[in-house]
Amino acid sequence: QVQLVESGGGLVQSGGSLRLSCVVSGIIFSVYPMAWYRQAPGKQREWVATIYTSGRTNYEDSLKGRFTISRDNAKNTVYLQMNSLKPEDTAVYYCNQDPPPKTRSWGQGTQVTVSS
Repeated sequence: QVQLVESGGGLVQSGGSLRLSCVVSGIIFSVYPMAWYRQAPGKQREWVATIYTSGRTNYEDSLKGRFTISRDNAKNTVYLQMNSLKPEDTAVYYCNQDPPPKTRSWGQGTQVTVSS
């Protein structure tokens, strides 16, 4: 059974930074593209960034330059470094494969709250 355990969220002031982590178990982590997603209150879950097995990364356009996705295959962990945070970044952040399998359950996510 696949497990996705996100952590690292919290309350931060506008302009601050956070580093999110997601530990993945139950799959051969190193062979899958992994991504971060987020869901703000009252909105649909949206894609944030992807890191491929080659290390190549891709970001939602508005987040380029502020967010950095990385992975450590030895630790089955994907990270999201978030800098220059804005109130509109407030959301629950989730990790999953890219694309997420339709039958895959999501983890509990980690709450990020950015105060103005």
